[in-house]
Amino acid sequence: MKKIILLLTLLVCVSSYARGRKKTVVTEQAKTEVHLNIYRYRLTLKDKANNPYSLQHPETFLSQKSIERRQRLGIQLDEHDLPITPEYLKQITHTGAKVFNYSKWNNTVQVEVYDTLMLAKLDALPFVTSSLLVYKLERDSIANAQKPNRAEGMKNDISRSPYEYGRLQTQADMINVPALHKMGFRGQGMTVAVLDGGFCNADLITAFDSTRILGIRNITRPGGDMFGDHAHGMMVLSCLMPDIPNHIVGTAPEAKYYLIETEDTDLEYRGEEDNWCAGVEYADSLGVDIITSSLGYTHFEAPEVNLKYAWLDGAHELNSRSASLCASRGILLCNSAGNEGDGTWKKIGFPADAKDILTVGAVSEDRVNTDFSSLGFTADHRVKPDVMSMGGRCYVMDTNGTLRTANGTSFACPILAGAATCLWQAFPEKRPTDIIEALHRASDNFETPNEVFGYGIPDFQKAYELLIRN
Repeated sequence: MKKIILLLTLLVCVSSYARGRKKTVVTEQAKTEVHLNIYRYRLTLKDKANNPYSLQHPETFLSQKSIERRQRLGIQLDEHDLPITPEYLKQITHTGAKVFNYSKWNNTVQVEVYDTLMLAKLDALPFVTSSLLVYKLERDSIANAQKPNRAEGMKNDISRSPYEYGRLQTQADMINVPALHKMGFRGQGMTVAVLDGGFCNADLITAFDSTRILGIRNITRPGGDMFGDHAHGMMVLSCLMPDIPNHIVGTAPEAKYYLIETEDTDLEYRGEEDNWCAGVEYADSLGVDIITSSLGYTHFEAPEVNLKYAWLDGAHELNSRSASLCASRGILLCNSAGNEGDGTWKKIGFPADAKDILTVGAVSEDRVNTDFSSLGFTADHRVKPDVMSMGGRCYVMDTNGTLRTANGTSFACPILAGAATCLWQAFPEKRPTDIIEALHRASDNFETPNEVFGYGIPDFQKAYELLIRN
């Protein structure tokens, strides 16, 4: 995702969602604290020795739905699934460091300290093999910022349309998802996790059916108000969830959803990769079927940790490794390609380079690639993006409950993810890689994939027919 990077200063923002920026009124107390820095380090652990958890008893660390998903697909648990050794976490906290989050799939822990001298204590722990600075930020400088009245200006008004999907008709028709819906596959019984950076007013907008939101989790700011944060995640959700015929209908209108905030919309630091991994593993523990992520990383506030083209191999970066593991856990991951096509980076970001996922680029209404859609291939010469969907001037919800147009692979991705949800609903015995392969083969550039379109724009009815035959 091509993000607007905001510098965290004494006048940090509060809210003009229409412009995508924030203004903050900082109290005198916050001003006195702003000189104190927070540092976060990623600790890599050597093993999971002396672990009280067992692969023979997954019910102690996974939900029944997560276990059933693996059983349905014939997937065996392995060491990646085991939680981090609790004694290791205990010893880390005994140094005075705070465990911010962790990734059992990568066996890493993101810790928070206020004194860099504590790093020596952490590095001295016998089970820590390496440490990496992933965050440095001013402490709590916006914690006491004044919050806007979120209800102010709410309209909740979507005009009636002669089309069943309302203004979302074109983006649905482009990939032929209405054909699946007409067959009765509208996402029933499927769960989708939306990983993003805030879901402003999603609890107030009448186009969303709150009964189909199964839960929320703020990993970036634990306990923080996700519905009073940035609007990007809410806009992503609007491509999937609404079900008001002739007004607005998304691509998975009867699925159920978990909303997970992993993105820091104020800053861009490498620790967001750790947040993303924690979000994916949380979604796995809940038993979700699909994850849609309109996030990606290339450059950071600290240039010394910027990423490199050579690392786009699906295995180098932390979040790419987690993304590449999703299918082997029974999860279909859809991730946006990124919006760097007309920027200096040009190529896909991380984790869009991952293996066994659907990396989604953006086309406009005329089926031509948008200038901003990020390009492939991966460093190890795999086809990316995988497929394309409408991301140029597509319709999404605004924070006041009305429709607006927006650009981005951020929206192409959930449009396609919702359709993939309905397709997988029709073939619950298929594995994520089966769904991915069918969509490749059902796309209009399958015979000549390239770094711009990948395999092209998929026809979901054709994918359905391919899976019927196989």
